Amino acid sequence: MRLKWDQVGERVFEAGVDQGVLYLDTADGVPWNGLISVSESPSGASLSEYYIDGVKYLQLLGAEQFAGSIEAFTYPDEFAACDGTKPAGNGLFMTHQPRQSFGLSYRTKVGNDVEGIDLGYKIHLIYNALAAPSQKQNNSLSDTVDAGHFNWQITTKPPTFAGYKPTAHMVIDSRETPTDLLAQIEDILYGSVDSAPRLPSATELLFLFNSYEANYFDAGYLTEEYFNGFDAGLIADPQTALIDGGTP
Repeated sequence: MRLKWDQVGERVFEAGVDQGVLYLDTADGVPWNGLISVSESPSGASLSEYYIDGVKYLQLLGAEQFAGSIEAFTYPDEFAACDGTKPAGNGLFMTHQPRQSFGLSYRTKVGNDVEGIDLGYKIHLIYNALAAPSQKQNNSLSDTVDAGHFNWQITTKPPTFAGYKPTAHMVIDSRETPTDLLAQIEDILYGSVDSAPRLPSATELLFLFNSYEANYFDAGYLTEEYFNGFDAGLIADPQTALIDGGTP
């Protein structure tokens, strides 16, 4: 069959950012209100080329790491520790303090030419992020008020797990994730009646997705029988009385 372009329902696009959540190791997840944008700028992956006798023999890509930036009108109080601000008490805050690492989740909407931006969404998870100092400009007030923006460059330390290269950025696509599993993940990320919001570890998240369709666990074959004996000691006062259990 010959290829066809721009068929109805196949003009897919991504737009927007919403439902940002900040996660710290010492606290429950909190909503990030006023989130304007999250820019993704992976770094690394530099190309190394090797030649023999004037002919390219080999080309290798270096390790790639997730980096980016966050722009917002405001930020959660808990993010102050990530921005290097520490309270000293009674409204005094000390800046340029050690910065705490954090986790972040946010959504981007997925749309097409039929359903608009309601086709689906992607949940982005960022692990072990550090916010770098950034410029902040305070302008004089005029007859129009322009809300100031905060902006942070972020770098990450990728967690490691078996079967994949280390990565600090994972994406959940609602269009391909089973409904029950997606609800379970969102209960973890956003909280539920019985649990506080938290960022699952990368290995926990991978296990939840890989084990979703597993109906049983194979423990292998029993190669040796085991019997355990327990010594209850001597009976100091043996009981010889009969107990009538009634009529069967």
